[in-house]
Amino acid sequence: MYVCICNALREAQIRELAVERPTATAEEIYSALGVDPDCGTCLYHAQDVIEAERAKLAAPVELVSL
Repeated sequence: MYVCICNALREAQIRELAVERPTATAEEIYSALGVDPDCGTCLYHAQDVIEAERAKLAAPVELVSL
């Protein structure tokens, strides 16, 4: 799914960099991908994607006993 139509950025690209760069903002992730936000309407959605990916990383792992 596209997050940014102006720059053709996909959700998967943003998720990948959110993991690789745990403190980066949406603007910094765009820059790492070689683009700048154009109209800017996607930044809120991009930030939500970033935060969701980081929340998955921070979630506790449930251990299952055998």
